[in-house]
Amino acid sequence: MIWEKKGLIYKPDGKFGWNQTHAHVVCADTSFEDKVRIYYSARDQKGRCVASFLDLNPSNLAEVIYVHDKPILELGTAGTFDDCGIMPTWLLHHPNGEKWLYYIGWTVRNTIPYHNSIGIAKSTDGLNFTKLFEGPVIHTIATEPLFNGSCCVLFDKGIFKVWYLNCTHWYGAPDGKLEPCYNIKYAESEDGINWVRQGKIAIDYKDAVEGGISRPSVLIEDGIYKMWYSYRAIDDYRNNVARSYRIGYAESDNGIDWTRLDDQVGIDVSESGWDAQMIEYPLVINHLDKKIMFYNGNGFGASGFGYAEAKL
Repeated sequence: MIWEKKGLIYKPDGKFGWNQTHAHVVCADTSFEDKVRIYYSARDQKGRCVASFLDLNPSNLAEVIYVHDKPILELGTAGTFDDCGIMPTWLLHHPNGEKWLYYIGWTVRNTIPYHNSIGIAKSTDGLNFTKLFEGPVIHTIATEPLFNGSCCVLFDKGIFKVWYLNCTHWYGAPDGKLEPCYNIKYAESEDGINWVRQGKIAIDYKDAVEGGISRPSVLIEDGIYKMWYSYRAIDDYRNNVARSYRIGYAESDNGIDWTRLDDQVGIDVSESGWDAQMIEYPLVINHLDKKIMFYNGNGFGASGFGYAEAKL
């Protein structure tokens, strides 16, 4: 598969205090007739992730037709898992008719730079969201003691399935920084809230150089599970183009056991511009008989997000 890049869609202009920089880890709702709604995470004056949305012209995804002027969720109260940031990670159309927004909650710790868990907010109109709980639904457990991040949730064959980022360890880099290392795991649930987590790894590190696999995006086509994700080196990935994020691809017959096919992904960094240093956090959808990939570029979304169209 080859992806044709269509360009940058949106980058915050700093007009709102909560929306100073970044537009990353986008989620799409294509259920509206007159728009494609994109949920995203911006960063406020304090660098905290804040969730909101914008709307795109469904017949021309490069055209932004509305930018919401406020966050859709408030940060959690002091001491909760999302008191330092909220980042949308997956929009699920629940079988009960509600829209469930799985989101990453950010908080800080004393010995490590940050800690993440996954919570849920629900909506009936895609505008007004309320948190299901004050606490997370995917978080540390006895067998997974570190943080959890970006996820993809599908309702498939009568059960909820999740592919989620799981931090395996913190790496002490040569420059003295602690770097998080994470792969993609798989779990199932009867209700989308309580997950049976058996430590099943979906996408693992391919070698000792790799240190971060994130933002899974899964489609099921002709009985084949197809996943796009981003991957990076274990350290020196923020400014070193050769070690920064790239987009990967894998396939599976059952959604559990995967074969990495990164050489078939068909997209890479550009020679110049907003996505020349890194590309990451893909979201792949089928829209108007086309396969679309929304993704971030330089600075982990500081340069905004754009899209590409598959050329089969």
